[in-house]
Amino acid sequence: MKESQTIDKATKPCPFPMPSEGSLGRLDADEQLSMLAKALAHPARVRIVRLLLERQGCICGEICEELPLAQSTVSQHLKVLKYSGLIYGEIKTPRVCYCINPNVLDRLKVLITAL
Repeated sequence: MKESQTIDKATKPCPFPMPSEGSLGRLDADEQLSMLAKALAHPARVRIVRLLLERQGCICGEICEELPLAQSTVSQHLKVLKYSGLIYGEIKTPRVCYCINPNVLDRLKVLITAL
């Protein structure tokens, strides 16, 4: 798979502009894989990624309804995923919507395939 390919057709586009690469672009391949694997190293974060892939975007409260976790715990998981670049969000007071970053998800697929 080429790095420039987008994620599969099942993923819906996010209504918000996608951010730049961020800190992931400054790391070598092993560091990138390590960072992304760490971000997905908790079942709740994997579930959040799956939820976001099923929708165009999620509001934090909707994510909380899907997980048996407190809102503050979900927020912490979202923070880890956002720091890794796998997701991004936009604050629309009083809510925050999150989306999958398809470029980072594609990069994760390439890195895992290269293992």
